[in-house]
Amino acid sequence: MSVGVTMNELLAWLDESASHWKAHLEANPALLELPCSIGNAGTVQGFVRHIWGVELRWSHRLAGLPELSKEEMPSGPLESLYAMHQQAMEVFSGLLAAPEESWNEGFELEFPWAPGEKQTLSRRKVLAHALFHSQRHWAQLATLVREAGFPSKFWGDLLLSSVL
Repeated sequence: MSVGVTMNELLAWLDESASHWKAHLEANPALLELPCSIGNAGTVQGFVRHIWGVELRWSHRLAGLPELSKEEMPSGPLESLYAMHQQAMEVFSGLLAAPEESWNEGFELEFPWAPGEKQTLSRRKVLAHALFHSQRHWAQLATLVREAGFPSKFWGDLLLSSVL
Protein backbone atom coordinates (compact mmCIF):
# COMPACT_ATOMS: atom_id res chain seq x y z
CA MET A 1 0.00 0.00 0.00
CA SER A 2 1.26 3.46 -0.88
CA VAL A 3 1.64 6.09 1.80
CA GLY A 4 0.28 8.72 -0.62
CA VAL A 5 -3.32 9.86 -0.82
CA THR A 6 -4.86 8.82 -4.13
CA MET A 7 -7.04 10.91 -6.41
CA ASN A 8 -9.80 8.34 -5.85
CA GLU A 9 -9.60 9.00 -2.11
CA LEU A 10 -9.70 12.76 -2.69
CA LEU A 11 -12.71 12.25 -4.96
CA ALA A 12 -14.47 10.28 -2.20
CA TRP A 13 -13.71 13.13 0.25
CA LEU A 14 -15.16 15.61 -2.24
CA ASP A 15 -18.34 13.54 -2.54
CA GLU A 16 -18.63 13.16 1.23
CA SER A 17 -18.40 16.93 1.65
CA ALA A 18 -20.95 17.60 -1.10
CA SER A 19 -23.39 15.15 0.49
CA HIS A 20 -22.97 16.85 3.85
CA TRP A 21 -23.69 20.29 2.40
CA LYS A 22 -26.67 19.10 0.38
CA ALA A 23 -28.22 17.60 3.52
CA HIS A 24 -27.45 20.70 5.62
CA LEU A 25 -28.94 23.05 3.02
CA GLU A 26 -32.02 20.86 2.62
CA ALA A 27 -32.50 20.94 6.40
CA ASN A 28 -31.96 24.73 6.46
CA PRO A 29 -33.35 26.07 3.16
CA ALA A 30 -33.26 29.67 4.40
CA LEU A 31 -29.47 29.46 4.17
CA LEU A 32 -29.70 29.40 0.38
CA GLU A 33 -30.81 33.05 0.42
CA LEU A 34 -28.18 34.14 2.92
CA PRO A 35 -26.03 36.92 1.42
CA CYS A 36 -22.62 35.68 0.30
CA SER A 37 -19.99 37.93 -1.22
CA ILE A 38 -17.44 35.17 -1.86
CA GLY A 39 -16.71 35.17 -5.57
CA ASN A 40 -19.50 37.71 -6.13
CA ALA A 41 -21.98 34.85 -5.67
CA GLY A 42 -24.65 37.08 -4.12
CA THR A 43 -26.21 34.33 -2.03
CA VAL A 44 -25.26 30.95 -0.62
CA GLN A 45 -27.22 29.36 -3.46
CA GLY A 46 -25.11 31.28 -5.96
CA PHE A 47 -21.97 30.16 -4.13
CA VAL A 48 -23.07 26.50 -4.18
CA ARG A 49 -23.81 26.91 -7.90
CA HIS A 50 -20.25 28.14 -8.35
CA ILE A 51 -18.77 25.22 -6.37
CA TRP A 52 -20.65 22.46 -8.17
CA GLY A 53 -20.58 24.23 -11.52
CA VAL A 54 -16.79 24.49 -11.38
CA GLU A 55 -16.57 20.78 -10.58
CA LEU A 56 -18.61 20.04 -13.68
CA ARG A 57 -16.62 22.41 -15.88
CA TRP A 58 -13.25 21.01 -14.75
CA SER A 59 -14.46 17.43 -15.24
CA HIS A 60 -15.59 18.30 -18.76
CA ARG A 61 -12.35 20.10 -19.56
CA LEU A 62 -10.25 17.13 -18.46
CA ALA A 63 -12.47 14.68 -20.35
CA GLY A 64 -12.47 16.78 -23.52
CA LEU A 65 -16.24 17.20 -23.31
CA PRO A 66 -18.08 20.39 -24.26
CA GLU A 67 -18.28 22.74 -21.29
CA LEU A 68 -21.45 24.33 -20.09
CA SER A 69 -21.19 28.08 -20.02
CA LYS A 70 -22.10 29.82 -16.78
CA GLU A 71 -25.32 30.95 -18.44
CA GLU A 72 -26.26 27.35 -19.27
CA MET A 73 -25.83 26.15 -15.69
CA PRO A 74 -28.95 25.93 -13.56
CA SER A 75 -29.26 28.60 -10.90
CA GLY A 76 -31.49 26.41 -8.73
CA PRO A 77 -33.19 24.67 -7.09
CA LEU A 78 -30.68 22.85 -4.88
CA GLU A 79 -31.46 19.48 -6.49
CA SER A 80 -30.50 20.86 -9.92
CA LEU A 81 -27.28 22.26 -8.52
CA TYR A 82 -26.47 18.93 -6.86
CA ALA A 83 -27.06 17.19 -10.18
CA MET A 84 -24.03 19.11 -11.52
CA HIS A 85 -21.93 17.60 -8.73
CA GLN A 86 -23.25 14.12 -9.50
CA GLN A 87 -22.43 14.53 -13.20
CA ALA A 88 -18.93 15.74 -12.32
CA MET A 89 -18.43 12.72 -10.04
CA GLU A 90 -19.35 10.39 -12.90
CA VAL A 91 -16.92 12.09 -15.26
CA PHE A 92 -14.09 12.25 -12.69
CA SER A 93 -14.62 8.58 -11.81
CA GLY A 94 -14.42 7.62 -15.46
CA LEU A 95 -11.28 9.67 -15.93
CA LEU A 96 -9.60 8.04 -12.95
CA ALA A 97 -10.10 4.68 -14.61
CA ALA A 98 -7.86 5.91 -17.50
CA PRO A 99 -4.30 4.66 -17.86
CA GLU A 100 -2.01 6.31 -15.31
CA GLU A 101 0.50 7.61 -17.84
CA SER A 102 -2.09 9.98 -19.34
CA TRP A 103 -2.15 11.99 -16.10
CA ASN A 104 1.35 13.35 -16.62
CA GLU A 105 0.53 14.69 -20.09
CA GLY A 106 0.40 18.43 -20.53
CA PHE A 107 -2.98 20.07 -20.33
CA GLU A 108 -3.33 23.37 -22.09
CA LEU A 109 -5.22 26.07 -20.21
CA GLU A 110 -6.78 29.02 -21.94
CA PHE A 111 -6.85 31.54 -19.14
CA PRO A 112 -5.43 34.91 -20.11
CA TRP A 113 -4.91 35.83 -16.46
CA ALA A 114 -2.47 32.93 -15.89
CA PRO A 115 1.23 33.57 -16.56
CA GLY A 116 2.53 32.05 -19.79
CA GLU A 117 4.53 29.33 -18.04
CA LYS A 118 1.36 28.27 -16.21
CA GLN A 119 -0.70 27.86 -19.37
CA THR A 120 0.35 24.19 -19.69
CA LEU A 121 0.08 22.00 -16.62
CA SER A 122 -0.11 18.25 -16.11
CA ARG A 123 -3.59 16.75 -16.18
CA ARG A 124 -2.78 15.37 -12.72
CA LYS A 125 -2.19 18.85 -11.32
CA VAL A 126 -5.38 20.17 -12.91
CA LEU A 127 -7.36 17.26 -11.41
CA ALA A 128 -5.90 17.89 -7.95
CA HIS A 129 -6.81 21.57 -8.25
CA ALA A 130 -10.37 20.67 -9.25
CA LEU A 131 -10.76 18.35 -6.26
CA PHE A 132 -9.35 20.83 -3.73
CA HIS A 133 -11.27 23.82 -5.13
CA SER A 134 -14.55 22.65 -3.62
CA GLN A 135 -13.04 21.76 -0.26
CA ARG A 136 -11.56 25.24 0.09
CA HIS A 137 -14.93 26.82 -0.63
CA TRP A 138 -16.83 24.47 1.71
CA ALA A 139 -14.56 25.66 4.52
CA GLN A 140 -15.43 29.27 3.65
CA LEU A 141 -19.13 28.39 3.65
CA ALA A 142 -18.81 26.66 7.04
CA THR A 143 -17.53 29.91 8.53
CA LEU A 144 -20.24 31.97 6.83
CA VAL A 145 -23.15 29.82 8.03
CA ARG A 146 -21.71 29.46 11.54
CA GLU A 147 -21.49 33.25 11.83
CA ALA A 148 -25.09 33.47 10.59
CA GLY A 149 -26.23 31.17 13.40
CA PHE A 150 -26.58 27.94 11.40
CA PRO A 151 -23.57 25.83 12.38
CA SER A 152 -23.17 23.05 9.84
CA LYS A 153 -21.09 20.60 11.89
CA PHE A 154 -18.91 20.42 8.77
CA TRP A 155 -15.55 19.13 9.86
CA GLY A 156 -14.11 19.55 6.40
CA ASP A 157 -10.67 18.32 7.29
CA LEU A 158 -9.49 15.12 5.67
CA LEU A 159 -8.30 14.15 9.13
CA LEU A 160 -11.92 13.83 10.32
CA SER A 161 -13.34 12.41 7.09
CA SER A 162 -14.49 8.80 6.79
CA VAL A 163 -12.15 8.57 3.79
CA LEU A 164 -8.81 6.83 4.39
